[in-house]
Amino acid sequence: MDDKAQLGSQTARGGFRNEDFVISCFNSWQTNDLARAWLETMKYNLQEIEYVQANKVKGSYKADVQVEIKISIKLKNLTDVQNLQVKLVSNPQGFNQIDKRWVKNYQELWNMPENVLTLLKHFTGELSPKIPNPRDSRRMFADEFLIGDQEILLNFLNENKTLIVTDILKGRGKFSAEWMLVILNVEGKDLQWALKPMNVVLNHYGNGDIIITDRGSFKIGRITMQRKGGDAGRNTAKMLQFKINPCEII
Repeated sequence: MDDKAQLGSQTARGGFRNEDFVISCFNSWQTNDLARAWLETMKYNLQEIEYVQANKVKGSYKADVQVEIKISIKLKNLTDVQNLQVKLVSNPQGFNQIDKRWVKNYQELWNMPENVLTLLKHFTGELSPKIPNPRDSRRMFADEFLIGDQEILLNFLNENKTLIVTDILKGRGKFSAEWMLVILNVEGKDLQWALKPMNVVLNHYGNGDIIITDRGSFKIGRITMQRKGGDAGRNTAKMLQFKINPCEII
């Protein structure tokens, strides 16, 4: 781990709560060791910065599940704007939701054929299982589909892999993120962090085969695609979600 990852760990203890902690760090960059290390990681010369203003992005393409922060950096000769996705985690082995939507919303994003839409609705439980004696009466697992249906789903994911990975990690348009900041805060240990360009993040998590896992979900490289579940049985449990372990990039 880079030595700079330890900077500010003691003073960060008391303030580490949520994304407001990161905003506060950036906005006090002149005296905050963490923010200064982050800015240097982003290749800024601290001597050339006149001011830094950070605030939470509103109306973000991924605002339903992502914390995104806009950083405006006034240099001596220009103003630069960077969007950061922020992941605050307390378990180095934990998985973190990066996107969730109804299958119909993903159909609109990715021009999903009707047969793929229908199969994924069986997968999430929007449609009841179409086989006798499913493992879960509410939905179907990926490995319960007929081989031909599994191939339809895997082919769709493979053909659209780059688009899917980019959409769920980076986002689109003016709100797309250029960086991902992951902060790991484990009780009794020094705070650790990693700030990586989004292209590095995309390559890390998107690299690898698309498979059906032993648990009946899908794996797209290092990204898990599964039924959301939980939500105390509310209808939103039937959404499709994507998860990663953010600490892999630390």
